[in-house]
This record gives sequence, structure tokens and C-alpha cells, in this order.
Amino acid sequence: MENTFQALGVSEELINGLSKQNITSPMPIQSLVLPVAKEGKDLIAQAHTGSGKTLAFLLPLFEKINPSLRQTQALILAPTHELVMQIQEQIRLLNEGSNAGITSLTIMGGMNIEKQIEKLKKNKPHIIVGSTGRILDLMKKKKITAHTIKTIVLDEADNLLDKNQSHPIKDIIKAVMKDTQIMLFSATINPFTLASAKEFMKEPVMLNACTETILNPNITHLYTVTEFRKKFETLRKMINIQNPTKSLVFLNNNHEVEVAVEKLNYHGKLAGGLYGSQTKEQRKQTLDQFRSGKLEVLVSSDLSARGLDIQDITHVFSMDLPPSAHDYLHRAGRCARGHNKGTSLSILTPRDLATVKEYEKKLGIKMEEA
Repeated sequence: MENTFQALGVSEELINGLSKQNITSPMPIQSLVLPVAKEGKDLIAQAHTGSGKTLAFLLPLFEKINPSLRQTQALILAPTHELVMQIQEQIRLLNEGSNAGITSLTIMGGMNIEKQIEKLKKNKPHIIVGSTGRILDLMKKKKITAHTIKTIVLDEADNLLDKNQSHPIKDIIKAVMKDTQIMLFSATINPFTLASAKEFMKEPVMLNACTETILNPNITHLYTVTEFRKKFETLRKMINIQNPTKSLVFLNNNHEVEVAVEKLNYHGKLAGGLYGSQTKEQRKQTLDQFRSGKLEVLVSSDLSARGLDIQDITHVFSMDLPPSAHDYLHRAGRCARGHNKGTSLSILTPRDLATVKEYEKKLGIKMEEA
């Protein structure tokens, strides 16, 4: 079968909207998901961050929603504020590009609930994107009408369905009609996630876009060896040599992020950081500055970067090797989004070399010395 959006049954209006974002051919996850989603079947899709999974669920949603009905027809649940806003932005781009006439609203905890109720009453959005707790609260208050919802999407489902958070999801699904389609997306599908999902899904179709290559072939994997005390100086040198357009620096310890940002700024780099003590507003400001190019380097721990999706990162620098090969996969996957090329460079001490060999074997990659 021809690998085009036309062959997948995507409407001309949506194809035109995609072309305005320079998206001309489907990614593997989109080719897998669209035919199943359009049949109305429940599905569990495994795909790495940055693989095109947001459009994999938005395209069938846009085809399914009836814009002439002023009622909520789809819920998209996501675990973090950033991911909610990223999904909302993609909805905006697709809607404006295709003139679909589809409305959407973000609903998250930590925001004024009365204002959210007012917006729901006034706008009756076709799609609600948000956090499980607040959406469930509003459903219980009868401010979100459950019986009109035809589709529920769970993004980063491994996080949503962890042992402490799965109950609100199940309560939301109990409130909607039995024939509501459920689409679940995750970079990893562990046995607990799978068991939880199957409790409320109807014979879900399993789709895996991670099988062909465990890591994006457009990523070059490099490392350099130095003494522990010279790691920061080595990072600075590597940034100068590699000359990245936009780079992400990972540290294993959250408390070291602020120090690294100060040092980079002292040496003339436009750097910002993500750390636990930030308010939502400070975090948003840092991310906005990084996206717009006002910052060229973003420093973070793995935890703080969870759910981050920024398209034009060219380089990922690891100041420490992550705890597992799987974590390395997540870090490296932050660059080379879509069809772009990228570089993942790890700054090591001699004792890390054995771990490099282990990761190469597990991931089927070759890490070259820079």
C-alpha cells in the first residue's frame, strides 16, 4: 500500500492543513493507527516521543468529530501541563490550516475552576484536553457532559495509569457511553499498564511503532571521556565544537541543574533550566524562551523533562550516563524529531566505558568517540 495520507483516507482539507506545517508523508505510527482508529476500534499504540503520535490520534479525531454539533465529542488526557499545551497547540495548527471549525479547551488542575466552568458553558468545545483529576471533578459537577463523548485518548498512558493515578481514569471511562472509543498511547507498555488498560478497553488492537528500529536512525551517538572534575569544561568545549542550534543538557541530579545554568551563562551561553523548585509560570517562561530561540541551551534532569516535546532540538548532551539503556533511548530521542537529524553526546569518565558497551548491545547502536 502506498505510504501517503491520501491512501490512509485522510481528507484533502486535513492534508492541506498538514502541508502548511511541512508535513507531507505519514510517520510509521500514523500509518499503523489511522486505519484502526477510523474503524472505531479501541487501540493500544506504542511509539517513542517525537514519532508523530500526537497527529496519529488527532487526525482520526478531526475526521470523526461533527463540527456542527455544539457538544464535547472527545477527551484527551495527558499527565503534564506541558504535554497538554503541546497537544492544544497541535490542535490549533491543524484546525487553522484545514479550516475544520473544531473547537478545543484545556482543563487542568491548579487553575481557577469557576473560570473553566464559565468557558465550558460559553464555548461547548468539541475537544477537551487536560488532566484527569480536574476533568473528573467537572464531570461529577455535570459541567462536562459525559454521554456526548465518542472518543477518549490517553497520552503517555504509562504515567497516567501508574498505581496511584489509575482510579480517576477508570471513573471517567465509567461515566461515558459503553461504545466510546478508547485510544491509548505510550512510549513504554509495562505489564501493569497493560493489565490496567484491559480492564476498561474492548478487545484493543495492539500496535507497535518501536519494532523496526529501537532508536531513530537519524541520531548520531557520540561520547567523550574526561576526568570527573573537568566535566563542565568538557561540556563547554563540546558545545563550541558541535555548534548546536538548540541543545538539551541532561544531569542525573536535579539540584545540579541550577549550578550548570549559572556556569553556562557566565561563559556566554544563553541557558535556562528546568528544576523542581520552579513555579509553573517560571517553567513555562523558560520553555517559551527556549522554543522561541531566546535560550539556546536548556538544562534538565530526566524527571523535569518528562513529556517535553520540542521539535527543533539538534543536540542532546548527557553530563552523566542515565541509569538504564531505556533512559538513554528517551534522552537521545529528544533530538531529530520528525525527519530531522540530531546528535546525542555523552560526557563520560573512564569507569563509564563498560556501561557504554552494555547500552550499545541492548539498543543495537554504535557510540563513536567524539
